[in-house]
Amino acid sequence: MFTDDQAARFQEFGFVVVEGFFTVEECDSLRARISEIIDEMDVPQHLLTEFSTQEKEQTEAQGNTDYFLSSGDKIRFFFEKGVFDSKGDFLLPKEKSLNKIGHALHAREPAFKNLTFSPKVKQPGIGGEVTPHQDATFLYTEPLGSITGFWIAIEDSTEENGCLWFIPGSHKAGITRRMLRSPKGEHPLIKFMGQERNYPDDEFISVPVKKGGLILIHGQVVHKSALNTSDKSRHAYTFHIMESRDGHWSEENWLQPTPELPFSPLYT
Repeated sequence: MFTDDQAARFQEFGFVVVEGFFTVEECDSLRARISEIIDEMDVPQHLLTEFSTQEKEQTEAQGNTDYFLSSGDKIRFFFEKGVFDSKGDFLLPKEKSLNKIGHALHAREPAFKNLTFSPKVKQPGIGGEVTPHQDATFLYTEPLGSITGFWIAIEDSTEENGCLWFIPGSHKAGITRRMLRSPKGEHPLIKFMGQERNYPDDEFISVPVKKGGLILIHGQVVHKSALNTSDKSRHAYTFHIMESRDGHWSEENWLQPTPELPFSPLYT
């Protein structure tokens, strides 16, 4: 259950940790299925896409093909920087080359769908290196504050292997930048409006979490993750929900529902 104290911390700080949200067995089942998906992965070389949160790299990589923009209702693969040679062949094993798999695991894969739409999630009333950012930059709603991220540790997340870092209370300052889907016919396919603020390192606090733990993330809170400097992986499963009674999904967002996969209600 989501307690009153956790709700208060979420409203004050913009994030809150809920330990033991998934069981160890549930985490292991997701990891096992991901291993199978990676083994079956077959991405044509001309569609191999490095994933970055740096604005220039993001525009050049994700904005140059439709592979990223059309991934909202599909399972597609995005890779770490520097894992391909000049011919597009892997320099590392496939499982160590991936940055993320997106964006329809929650709908296309039963193991992920069952947990995403489980009764634990259906509870109304809760509001490589990833550079400092706010989720609402990429998932914009009107009014702001309608988006909540679910970040679930499939393995222990520590400072050494790249846990999340937050600026407590930063969700109260709004956003200054948005990533937009370019109008049809324009290139690149995505663009940015506004500028990200500079965030001093000493304003961030680390938020390690045990395997199975959940971090609820307000759409406007500033957060990041550092490079994984350990010899251990740090797998996580993340998705977002929108309060549809009050929020309106922007038609300018890069991610759009499709006739084949409209946004699914968690509860009615």
